[in-house]
Amino acid sequence: MGTIIDMHIHTTKGASDSGLDPNDLAFQARKRGLTGIHMSEHDRLWDTFALREFREKNADLLVANGMEVSTDMGHILALGLKEYVGGIRHAETLRQVADEHGAFLIVAHPFRHFFDPVYFTRQGKEPFTLTPEQAAKLPVFQLVDAIEVLNGANTVKENLFALRVAQTLGKPGSGGSDAHSTQGIGTYCIELEKDCESQEELLAELHAARFHACHGLLNGELQRFTETSLVAETPG
Repeated sequence: MGTIIDMHIHTTKGASDSGLDPNDLAFQARKRGLTGIHMSEHDRLWDTFALREFREKNADLLVANGMEVSTDMGHILALGLKEYVGGIRHAETLRQVADEHGAFLIVAHPFRHFFDPVYFTRQGKEPFTLTPEQAAKLPVFQLVDAIEVLNGANTVKENLFALRVAQTLGKPGSGGSDAHSTQGIGTYCIELEKDCESQEELLAELHAARFHACHGLLNGELQRFTETSLVAETPG
């Protein structure tokens, strides 16, 4: 078994809508069987000194720090950027900057609320009717390296549809709790094929697509996400 990492977490260090203290995160991560955590704060990275101090304090965990960038094509998790760069709210610019930095991009919860008929009606739009094959042609999926197919704040239907889009494109699927509190940490995660000891090693494995979206860790039954594996489960 390789590194097991929750790839989508928000803490009080960088997300105004989060009540998750980093120390509580580290404690719960260990308790729940995670060996890595990815703090993906909203549009910001941790202060360099604070990150180094946190890593030293939690040397037994792989601590990665990226950001969830709010773009004109939705939210995109970016791991590997050295700093927030002006203009990356445009997804195409984010892709260019990511390539310059060797960063890895994951479109986050791409179909959240898409199957709620009221969601589009309130925006004066027609309900979402695309098939996974049609949705796979949307511009955002051409710009990212992976698709978040397991998000702890999504419904099973939303996650399954994201999985089908990822399969259509042949792109890897990522998993994360999207936790803003201790509730849900580790609900969804990825399992890497090797043990990673640094963010640099993690990035290399992500780029090589040597990882799989998983669920069941909290029940002691970690398994890869497939078309049928999640039908009987609900996010918790």
